[in-house]
Amino acid sequence: MRASARTLQFLVAATFVSISIATDTIDLTTSITGNQTLVSARGVFRLGFFTPPGSSDGRTYIGIWYASIPVQTVVWVANRQDPVVRSPGVLKLSTDGRLVILDGQNTTVWSSAAPTRDMTSRATARLLDSGNLVVSHDGSGSPESAAWQSFDYPTDTQLPGMKIGVDRRSGIDRNITSWSSPSDPSPGPYTFKLLPTGLPEFFLFRGAAKIYASGPWNGVGLTGVPDHLKNWDYTFTVVSNPDETYCAYYIAASSPLLSRFVVDGAAGLLQRYVWGGDGEWNSFWYHPTDPCDSYAKCGAFGFGHCDTAQTPECRCLPGFQPRSPQQWSFRDGSAGCVRRTNLSCGDGDGFWPVNNMKLPETTGATVHADMTLDECRQACLANCSCRAYAAANISGGVSRGCAIWAVDLLDMRQYPVVVQDVYIRLAQSEVDAMIKVQSGKRRRPMVIAVAATISGVLLLGAIGFFYFWRNRARGKKGQRQAPGSRNNVLPFRKHTDLSPSADQRFNENKMSGEDDLDLPLFDLAVILASTDSFAAESKLGEGGFGPVYLGRLEDGQEVAVKRLSTKSSQGVEEFKNEVKLIAKLQHKNLVRLLGCCIDGDERLLVYEFMPNNSLDTFIFDAEKRKLLEWNKRFEIILGIARGLLYLHEDSRFKIIHRDMKASNVLLDRNMAPKISDFGIARMFGGDETTAYTLKVIGTYGYMSPEYAMEGVFSIKSDIYSFGVMVLEIVSGKKIRGFYHADLGLNLCGYAWMLWKEGRSSELLDEAMGSSSDHGQVRRCIQVALMCVDIQPRNRPVMSTVVMMLASENATLPEPNEPGVNAGRNTSDTGSSRTQSEFTVTATDTR
Repeated sequence: MRASARTLQFLVAATFVSISIATDTIDLTTSITGNQTLVSARGVFRLGFFTPPGSSDGRTYIGIWYASIPVQTVVWVANRQDPVVRSPGVLKLSTDGRLVILDGQNTTVWSSAAPTRDMTSRATARLLDSGNLVVSHDGSGSPESAAWQSFDYPTDTQLPGMKIGVDRRSGIDRNITSWSSPSDPSPGPYTFKLLPTGLPEFFLFRGAAKIYASGPWNGVGLTGVPDHLKNWDYTFTVVSNPDETYCAYYIAASSPLLSRFVVDGAAGLLQRYVWGGDGEWNSFWYHPTDPCDSYAKCGAFGFGHCDTAQTPECRCLPGFQPRSPQQWSFRDGSAGCVRRTNLSCGDGDGFWPVNNMKLPETTGATVHADMTLDECRQACLANCSCRAYAAANISGGVSRGCAIWAVDLLDMRQYPVVVQDVYIRLAQSEVDAMIKVQSGKRRRPMVIAVAATISGVLLLGAIGFFYFWRNRARGKKGQRQAPGSRNNVLPFRKHTDLSPSADQRFNENKMSGEDDLDLPLFDLAVILASTDSFAAESKLGEGGFGPVYLGRLEDGQEVAVKRLSTKSSQGVEEFKNEVKLIAKLQHKNLVRLLGCCIDGDERLLVYEFMPNNSLDTFIFDAEKRKLLEWNKRFEIILGIARGLLYLHEDSRFKIIHRDMKASNVLLDRNMAPKISDFGIARMFGGDETTAYTLKVIGTYGYMSPEYAMEGVFSIKSDIYSFGVMVLEIVSGKKIRGFYHADLGLNLCGYAWMLWKEGRSSELLDEAMGSSSDHGQVRRCIQVALMCVDIQPRNRPVMSTVVMMLASENATLPEPNEPGVNAGRNTSDTGSSRTQSEFTVTATDTR
């Protein structure tokens, strides 16, 4: 992600030429004024007067910014609420040890807090390479001589070595607060701070309202940030003792990395930036990242569940149920959950552990540093108000102390990685019931195996008798009627009406053990009659599966018949997969499967007919693209997003399509989009979120980097493909047909370049004219760029995508640079459904 709107405007050249006074220090006899600056010993930071970008009233401030990079990036402001309006300003060190800013009329504009030590005549103020401005009472510069330092009074930025938290000895509360605007460094609406009660936990406030919480510190990490910035050059720590509680981070001494942690007022986010080799600040990490990061999103005793893209985003803890089922059905979990069975307050209660969980907010909890977990359990049972308990510190793999909640559990979230156990207090009857269910799940595979063996033996006997009887009947029937006679053909036939060989093959290849897919089976004679025996003039197109034909049934209904080609790279497994998946899916933005046919070597799928063919035949056609004005394109984007949302989150099964592209989106009579072609889709079950394959199947250009290069796929793979499609729909340019030779960029890279330069509207397809909603266009491009992020964890889930697309007032995070940004793609000249996409077609290992 590039620098946010606030930071982008911030990173501009200074409005005047700074003049260094060749030192990093001032004393009682020196000062800086006008354009003079201090520069730290190794030239990392500079201190002086500056004017914020966009400020037209001549206000100036004393600030600290990086001296070693070519753009001015201010990290600290002394007089953020008291600008100098009558220039020139002067910064000096007074005899009482205060730093003082005077205006052009020698009036004191600002002064620092009183020093903590008695000053001497040798007192100095020195700018360090850490970015800290330190007043030394005796000029020695030793840590013990520090009487005041800027690190105790941060503005909107935390630098390496700077503490955020509370110093109980001095009474200093260190927090960082956003700027009011890019041109006004006065305190803005967002503040990141420690709330010192309970376990150490840090909150992002908007005004007085909490909007994000880091999760309590458990001795290993902040439980709401399980992957907190783990890399070789970066160390994060939380310290808590009677004297102080704070968080800080450090950069390895050998690392040249420049890093800053900022409260971004424009985006309402916490951002960690690193200075990149491309000459710009790049966002390395940010929070909140998704809806489940919103503070207390799921109310009391509810928890967020966004990482696996299962629906709904909010769930109730075991033993609880939604307080308002109606609100829950509308994806609003703020009312939280209530117990199914009341507590008895005594021996009638028990505990159930939940894992992978962000600890509940502990500001209202009681922490016992010297208790064991067993003692904590007994203390909780003895307190009728106790709701839960958990270890307070798990460092070194050993549980120490505990936190006891006698308040409602708020702000929980489940992660796909182990965090720690939280023991939820429940009625013993609830605990017993869940133990029984869990034990049943363990016994179920054995029971199923025994039952399947017995059933299989009986079924084989029944099938043998059935085939014997039907073969005799069909032999007699064949003598009376020639095969294919249309006088006795029915449009639909059930499973038992297939020919013996086809019926046997169908049973031998049962799909995931499903006995009844409730899917009509067509007779081959019906398919041949409807397509005029697969006549060339009936052919609609061809994909990886094989040719697709237009058919007309006896009742006049038009259908699309997909025929498995003998040369197809997709085969029986893909056929079974598509039947299995689509038979279970019902959504207005998914193409509807009407039935299938298996007869000898023929395998056919019968779909509802889409008279407007596929999306690619419109957006990549010089004439037909003019028919798609922006409003219709936006409706198509939203429709595809809703279809994917259903597949990922709202269907009975979580489906990963794996081949999302414009040619696999069909358009009905009203140009409504319908996702098709599920031949290589995968169904995820239970808590499965990610899978790995040795052989990659899909279409280059649309495949996410982690899938194309490592064979790792998840819902985030589809989201990457969706982002590519959105850029195609907006621009009318094909991902594998566009390459900007002068800039060396493909479509994603070109869109990113336009975005960071503020020219994203130039990506819009010229065929649409000037009647487009440019705000809507920019929002689509921004969402698309977020979807093609190189890191899957940074890509939004589809529920978030739909929300961002549909909401005009939503504040969207800034996108990162796309995952695949360069590398020339050979332009294609063939049909968009045949030669224009290079498809990797290997068998998936399951």
